[in-house]
Amino acid sequence: MEKIYGNIHSFESFGTVDGPGIRFVVFMQGCPMRCRYCHNPDTWQIVAGKKYTASEVVAEAMKYKSYIKNGGVTVSGGEPLLQAEFVTELFGLFKEKGIHTALDTSGITFSEANAENYKKLLNVCNLVLLDIKHIDEKEHRQLTGFSNESVLKFAKFVSDSGVDLWIRHVLVSGVTDDDKYLYRLKDFISTLKTVKKIEVLPYHSMGEVKYEKLGIGYAFKGMQPPPEERVKNAIKILTL
Repeated sequence: MEKIYGNIHSFESFGTVDGPGIRFVVFMQGCPMRCRYCHNPDTWQIVAGKKYTASEVVAEAMKYKSYIKNGGVTVSGGEPLLQAEFVTELFGLFKEKGIHTALDTSGITFSEANAENYKKLLNVCNLVLLDIKHIDEKEHRQLTGFSNESVLKFAKFVSDSGVDLWIRHVLVSGVTDDDKYLYRLKDFISTLKTVKKIEVLPYHSMGEVKYEKLGIGYAFKGMQPPPEERVKNAIKILTL
């Protein structure tokens, strides 16, 4: 059987914000979207990064078993679903070891034509952290370059598969924080059966320096984090 290799950007050995508990985080290389606030533009190109087999990643993660035994492993990106076959194999190996697995994704690559492949992945996945960039199709396209149709279909697919969901939403002033959009997002989330948590993530500009190093223009240059009252408002709308 031919080995499957994953293109990996980096590892984080003590992650505390990408799922429950302390987690070993695998950042996959490659993403089709160009979110205007993306803080990891260095993960966009799939051909970059370093190649690993799933077994090699497991060996790296198990160095930190004492830390992650009550947390787990999260595969993020980039967009990990670009390398779904590799992630499926990786999660299968972690499942054999009793390690909790989480997928941090935008769901943008989902296709009903390949639903069986996604089902195989979800069968070895304990939790999906789904980042819904914008509930409005037109606004989503302006923000990311893509329609949100596949994102919303993937959310339904995960829910119907019985896999736990955490919904994440980046709050950007004047872009994603309008109450009418937040209420629409709330209505959509209410149709999902397995949502365990909703996270509002205030926009930050910490990735801006990466754009400078890469010689890429930053679309949100000068954008400030949302005021605390707008963050509280979003949390209230989405979670109460």
